[in-house]
Amino acid sequence: MVRILLDIDGVMVPARGWEKPVLWEDGFPAFSTKAVLALAEIVRSGDTVVLTTSHRTRFTVEQWKHIFLHRGLPLESIELLPVHPSNRNRREELQDWFHVNRQEEPFLIIDDDKTLHDLPPSLKDRWIETSPYVGLTPALVSVVEGEVSR
Repeated sequence: MVRILLDIDGVMVPARGWEKPVLWEDGFPAFSTKAVLALAEIVRSGDTVVLTTSHRTRFTVEQWKHIFLHRGLPLESIELLPVHPSNRNRREELQDWFHVNRQEEPFLIIDDDKTLHDLPPSLKDRWIETSPYVGLTPALVSVVEGEVSR
């Protein structure tokens, strides 16, 4: 079992400021086809996806499962990274989460946030950095497979 800490913008939805994202009837943008294919290769039965996206509080876990399912990703287990009352950056949020949740099982961080360059090596070594304009791609899957021992 692997815990996958997953951002959405710049990972599943490329951040292209010059294009307005296509919203689906659930009110959330379409995922990139490449990102769906890549995440489908990464996530296996028994894995947990922990959403780190700034959108995480917009929907319940059940709504998130519905959003992923209708985009071709039937995720069994989704958790939401807790929101801190002070506006922390992603690096601080992740470091706080790891401090509280001593991670015994393998994990991955999939995110485009540049603040993660300042993570301690023990976390940064498990970070898959995506290009915000491209998002997650199948080409990154081989990098991911080398990062996690299942």
